[in-house]
Amino acid sequence: MPELPEVETVKRGLERLIVGRTVADVSHDWPKGFPNSSNDVDAFLIGARVESVQRRGKALVITLSTEYSILIHLKMTGQLVFVPNEQHSSKSKVETPKLAADRQRSTISLHTSPDEVRFGAGHPNESLVGHLPDKSTRVVFEFVDGSHLYFNDQRKFGWVKLLPSYAVQDDPFIKKLGPEPLDTSFVNTIFVQRMRTANKRMIKAALLDQSVLAGVGNIYADESLWAARIHPTERVSAVSDDRLRVLYTELIRVLKLSIEHGGSTDKTYVNAEGESGSYTSFAQVFRREGLPCTRCGSTIEKSKVAGRGTHTCPQCQA
Repeated sequence: MPELPEVETVKRGLERLIVGRTVADVSHDWPKGFPNSSNDVDAFLIGARVESVQRRGKALVITLSTEYSILIHLKMTGQLVFVPNEQHSSKSKVETPKLAADRQRSTISLHTSPDEVRFGAGHPNESLVGHLPDKSTRVVFEFVDGSHLYFNDQRKFGWVKLLPSYAVQDDPFIKKLGPEPLDTSFVNTIFVQRMRTANKRMIKAALLDQSVLAGVGNIYADESLWAARIHPTERVSAVSDDRLRVLYTELIRVLKLSIEHGGSTDKTYVNAEGESGSYTSFAQVFRREGLPCTRCGSTIEKSKVAGRGTHTCPQCQA
């Protein structure tokens, strides 16, 4: 599942592409992935203009001019692919994700407007670069200028909800989320307070709990705990406020660094231009089991903590 930096990267890409466009039509093939009444779609989605694209935790919120919003969760294998009008009817050559990224970069350099280029975000299979719709396409948004936004999802776990904008904060998924770690109001004192609500739990489990803090997942929990020299199995109650403030600083640094590099290079996510993220090339501990710690030289170990594969340095995080 994508974490905060991956979804933020997707959000920033789509923000450039679909804001200001007006929805002309929408279709879907999987009711569970598009649980919306036809009356609401006709009244509040068709003819609506996209006002903004935002992120809340690991979800995307597309605000419409009708005072309704589209809430999207990509889950494990979701994609969002924007295809301009002139490319809609032409069948693209199917390429590997790496070749697609190379082609995307070279294509972008040939155009003055990003609207003239196809953009994909999400699970990196050929649907990012192939002809759409295909067998994984669940929802199709057509804009009045003939461009399209496709929501593809092989495993059918993702969803696209239409709801009043005022009700987004009360959606069951959104309502349980903790604060956003990258909000300017989220200072280290608030981080300490949030972590103290999970005092009896292992600190990695607390970081992964979306009700404690929104958007943090396995990669960035491992990386920030390593940077703060805290073992993932330590109980929050055993970690001093000073050490929690160090963890806060490292977590924010790691999240910002990942966004700067387009998210992680995990197998399942690429950015909004079809390019693989590069963060894990800078990772200090994640997926480096058996390799020397870059800080002390000890061999990185992998174990299971809070039900997730966990990477630690036995010396730095003792």
